[in-house]
Amino acid sequence: MDSKTQKKFKRLIRLLNFYPPYFFSGIKVIDHNEDFTYFKVRLKLTWYNRNLVGTAFGGSLYAMCDPFFMFILIINLGDDYLVWDKAATIDFIKPGKGAVYAKFEINKTQIDEIKNEVDRTGKKIFRYPCDIKDKDGKIIASLTKDVYVRRKVKE
Repeated sequence: MDSKTQKKFKRLIRLLNFYPPYFFSGIKVIDHNEDFTYFKVRLKLTWYNRNLVGTAFGGSLYAMCDPFFMFILIINLGDDYLVWDKAATIDFIKPGKGAVYAKFEINKTQIDEIKNEVDRTGKKIFRYPCDIKDKDGKIIASLTKDVYVRRKVKE
């Protein structure tokens, strides 16, 4: 990835922390690596993202996980591929009573395998699991994201 592209995505990630649905939900990207194959996100429990029983609102728990697998693939596959979220499921395991965290990672080897598979088949849906954990590492919710990838048609 050239430095201009890397700067563009670094800026996008910084701005994401001020994107109203994230900012007003207490969601923040707190870590990522230089090649954008790893992100760590935090949801800080506040008065405006609590549900009726005082725990993390389920929609905020989902929102903190929404774009990151797609981001990783868009950034690392490049302009020759179309990437979009296809489906998601979330299983709420225990109440989120404080700050919670989620990590997202697709390594370079996996990205190369995705390219090879999509180049061979034309398109594919890839499934990624993610756990949302509290500060003690206990699972609050488990999520799966289905991400659709296809090669762009050249005109």
